[in-house]
Amino acid sequence: MNKVILVLISLFCFTTTQAQINELGVFVGGSNFIGDVGSTTYINPNSSAFGLLYKWNKTPRHSWRFSYIQSKLESKDVNSDEIRRTTRGLSFQNTIKELSGGIEFNFFDFNIYNPLERKITPYVFTGLSLSFYDSLFYKYGQAEFDSKQKTLALPIILGVKSNLTSNFVLGLEIGARHTFADDIDGSSPRNENWQPIQFGNQNNNDWYVFSGITLTYTFGNKPCFCAE
Repeated sequence: MNKVILVLISLFCFTTTQAQINELGVFVGGSNFIGDVGSTTYINPNSSAFGLLYKWNKTPRHSWRFSYIQSKLESKDVNSDEIRRTTRGLSFQNTIKELSGGIEFNFFDFNIYNPLERKITPYVFTGLSLSFYDSLFYKYGQAEFDSKQKTLALPIILGVKSNLTSNFVLGLEIGARHTFADDIDGSSPRNENWQPIQFGNQNNNDWYVFSGITLTYTFGNKPCFCAE
């Protein structure tokens, strides 16, 4: 029985390997923060962001996607359109390191194995992220480091992509992350010693946005869903 199970597992793995397209590439772009400090403009990159990503294309319509992206997050009240914030004059810098996994869905079939046919499709990605950052607090109007922290985040990415050749895919995307933390900007410190000086809307957690381009290289056996 064990030998039969082993053979079945081997056949399943072999079939899966034959039926997948792998993509490995990079993300390059910018980041911006949305919270209780600084501008509330949703798409306003002011720091560089870069990362690596991998996709396992199961069908022409969807793929499993995994990525690592890191960036400096910074925001200043003087850049806000709210008079209350510009008068307050706070600012902060932080570093975000994100691991993400989830599903990417193509609105149109995306078969890149025909180099003579240019394919283009909008896509959406969602899943789960784990973000690493520094918890901050304010002392005499200056953001100070308190501790290393991590938080879960819900990513929502919208983009459009096209094949440059039979092996390279170029994408343009904007992705917002809704975190389960409110101390990235120091407005709501986790440390109880600093909680009496918290400020801002305690009912809204922090957001950050990555905007940029992706360039991936495809490899692996030609899958069965591609036309000959």
